[in-house]
Amino acid sequence: MAILAPTSVSKDPLSLRTSSNSSSSDLQRISLNPPRIFGSKMKSGKIEQTPLRLLTASNNCSDLTAKASRKPLGLTEELKNNKLESVVETDDGSCLFEDMKRRFLSFKKHKYMENLEHYQNLAEGQAPKFMVISCADSRVCPSTILGFQPGEAFIVRNIANLVPSFESGPSETNAALEFSVNALEVENILVVGHSCCGGIRALMSMDDEVEKSSFIQNWVVVGRDARLWTKAAASKLSFDQQCKHCEKESINRSLLNLLTYPWIEEKVKNGILSVHGGYYDFVDCTFEKWTLDYKEDNLKEKHGRISVKNHLFWS
Repeated sequence: MAILAPTSVSKDPLSLRTSSNSSSSDLQRISLNPPRIFGSKMKSGKIEQTPLRLLTASNNCSDLTAKASRKPLGLTEELKNNKLESVVETDDGSCLFEDMKRRFLSFKKHKYMENLEHYQNLAEGQAPKFMVISCADSRVCPSTILGFQPGEAFIVRNIANLVPSFESGPSETNAALEFSVNALEVENILVVGHSCCGGIRALMSMDDEVEKSSFIQNWVVVGRDARLWTKAAASKLSFDQQCKHCEKESINRSLLNLLTYPWIEEKVKNGILSVHGGYYDFVDCTFEKWTLDYKEDNLKEKHGRISVKNHLFWS
């Protein structure tokens, strides 16, 4: 048995990173040659714009046929080398979905059809061994990182991979917990956190008073205890280091919150269900895993630590 606290923080502060293509609503950009939509001439100190013919993507990504309107949709003007240049964004996302179509058909040919019996069995029902709670961050896909195949894990994703307590009331997370534990009878619950988590940064940045109009703040406040323990234990560290500390501390708090659900605690106590924490660092591609070592006195927190076993580090 071991006692787990958030591991020591890297000396290199990790700053929050965002990805321009992390949202499904982002639009595909197509550069035109020449990319200039308006010819420009200097006249009396002003730019006189001369409309030119504009090509944009239709159903076929390579079929550029549409004319521009006076105020073309999806038009982005950029200043490059002191010249006003423009790129066209496809408003219907046709190129994105053409790529998605190719990936789906590849899956069907190389996965589905080659394992047809397995997928036909899945059509009759599911019996996953794992319930996974992970972050909605586009860089953190449990099936990709941990290799879960269809039918192996029941997964719910939310901001900052938080588990609200039983007393917090209904949410999509505890609805998924109820279904996976009581109906599917999973044998393992795995809470997966990760590096550079924007949700944890929002938690660490917020004031003590929650802004009622903010959906994000009203959700991440679930991790308030992790924030308080981090502020107390890592007050001398930089803000980035505190965020990294809280990323792991929040996982432990979620494990404790799992035990506030009577039907989860009962199964853990009887050895039917195991509760695990995991931390994926995508900066250096490492994964840390630990299992809650259940004892009734674990419910009484001691110095913000929980008892764990089978603590592993994969690199």
